[in-house]
Parts: sequence; structure tokens; C-alpha cells
Amino acid sequence: MNKRKNEKEKLENKIIETIKKYDLIKSGEKVVIGVSGGPDSICLLDNLNRIRKKNPLSRKYHQTNLEPVETNFEIVVAHINHMIREEAKQDEQYVKEYCKKNDIEFYAKSIDVQKMAHTNKIGTEEAGRIARYQFFDEILHKTEANKIAVAHNKNDKIETILMNTLRGSGMEGLRGIEPKRGKIIRPLIECERTQIETYCEERQLNPRIDKTNFENIYNRNKIRNVVIPYIQEEFNPNIITTIDRLSDIITLENEYMEKQTQNIYQKLVIEEKEKEIIINLKSFNSQEIVIKSRLVRYIIKRLLASNTSIEKIHIEDIIKLCNNNIGNKYLTPNKNMKVLVRNHKIYFISQR
Repeated sequence: MNKRKNEKEKLENKIIETIKKYDLIKSGEKVVIGVSGGPDSICLLDNLNRIRKKNPLSRKYHQTNLEPVETNFEIVVAHINHMIREEAKQDEQYVKEYCKKNDIEFYAKSIDVQKMAHTNKIGTEEAGRIARYQFFDEILHKTEANKIAVAHNKNDKIETILMNTLRGSGMEGLRGIEPKRGKIIRPLIECERTQIETYCEERQLNPRIDKTNFENIYNRNKIRNVVIPYIQEEFNPNIITTIDRLSDIITLENEYMEKQTQNIYQKLVIEEKEKEIIINLKSFNSQEIVIKSRLVRYIIKRLLASNTSIEKIHIEDIIKLCNNNIGNKYLTPNKNMKVLVRNHKIYFISQR
């Protein structure tokens, strides 16, 4: 019992440390919490609910040597029913009852995710993710909130890194899931799943269990249920911590490279418009290949707000085009982008 209690306190303290470390919640803010009813999301909700009610000058904080986290914030809950599982209505009722008991504003919505996936010709997982974040964003604006808190944990981060590795991702993919991106925050990102499960048991939260998480249909489930346990059993029982350390190193190095890329871009850019960026061809060609690749990604992201549709082969083609700098030549990496080399200049043109 004492061990469990210690584990529960360690998780609570880790969440407080994470909020302070990454400046996730400020005083006076309102946070929309995405809650499915599973162990991760109900642990997140329960902790944020407890933190906002705590006195930051209480004896407990002095005993743990933690600086007090800002507790002057509000929370609201958003729950989405994907209309896939028969138990989905019970999940919604579970979250609703928790919110009623704790006097928390609650919003729910049902979306036929399988129909959405079929209509948009995308995977069910991707459709579910889009539906969730659209709903969370809707509630954020409706309630005039500032942040959206989701329950990704350290295991989710490592699973994402392994999936990206298997897809042949570059340095950015090895960063995994970030603690904060825009208005999305992840207070559980430094907590392991075993800690979360222990916390739920100790607090007698009785979270809802999605049985599809144990079915090895999707790649993430295979990583979670097959690959990671195998690595832990045969190679490294601490693989979650090991990969997390690697991710921290990659993140620091990637941030440095991003700053260098931005500095070089400022020296190379000739003109920047809403739908067109022009850079110096000779200066671009003089850069190391790793900088060229990053410059291309950076420029495309500035024009299109995203570079996820640009693959490695597209970047290589653009670099080859720039190396062969005789005459007027162009290529179209995808329907949204055109790259033209002319008069010792490179023209990146948005076709949206």
C-alpha cells in the first residue's frame, strides 16, 4: 500500500513538474480537457481537477521541494463518441458522471468516424484524430478557453518514435510527441503508463477500458502490444526510458539546426510574398546537403503552413534541379507547390 501511495505521489509531482517545466498552464487560463474515459485521460482530468483545488502554499509542496504550480485556472471537459464500439455510450456516461460529481462543465458529441473515413478516403485512426481535434477546437472557442489538454504519455511518445523510425523518418520524427504545440498541451507526457494505471487503481477511478487497444489491427497496437514487450523481454527492460533520453538529445540538436536554418534562410532570401519565396541560387548551392534539405522544408512550410506532404524524394529532386542551374527549369513536387530555377534564382511558388 505504501509503495502504491508513493507511486501515486510521484505521478502527481511529475505532472506538476511537467506543467512548470514547459509552462503549460498559466494563471487565469481555461483548459479544455479531452477525456475518453480511459485510464490516461481520466488520470489527466483527475490530476488537473485536484491541482486547481490545491493550496500552493500547503505543507505538501514544502515537503516535496516543489515550487507551487499556478492553481488559478479553470477546466472544462470535451468527450467525443466515435460511434464504433457498443460500449461508447457507457464511456460517455462515465465521464459525464465524473464531471457532475466534481462540478465540471461537460460537452459531448457523437460522430460516425467510420463513415467520415470512408467519405474522405482516409484511415479510421486518422478520421478519429481529425474529429477529436475539430471538436476540441470547437469547445475551446465556445467556452473562450486558452488551451486543449490531451492525455498522451511517455509510452505514446516512444510508440510514435518507433512508428516514425519504421517509416524511415528523419531527425524530426525521432522527437516524438512534444509537451506543447500551439494551444495543445500534454501534462502526462513524462509519465509512464504503468504509473498512470497505478494512480487510477489507488484513486479507485475505475476507468473505462477500450478492448480494441488489445487487438493488433493497427500499427500502433502492434508496436504497443508486440514490439515493445519483445524488446523489453529480449534486449532492454528500460527501453521506454532509453528511447526517451534519445528523443531529448534529438530534440535539442534539432532545435539548434532549426535556428541555423532560419539564420541561413535570412541571408539567402531575396523576396518573400504570400504565395512566392525567391532565394539566391548560388548561395543555396554552396550550402551543405543537410542545410539544403532543411532550407527546402523550411521554405515550403512557410508557404504552405505544413511540409508533411513533401517526401524525401521531392526534396532530392528540388536539390538536383538547383544543381543543374542552366536555363529555365521547374518541377512540381505536388499539386500545391511549384519550384522554378531562373536567372540565378530559385522560385518557390504556392499553387493553392
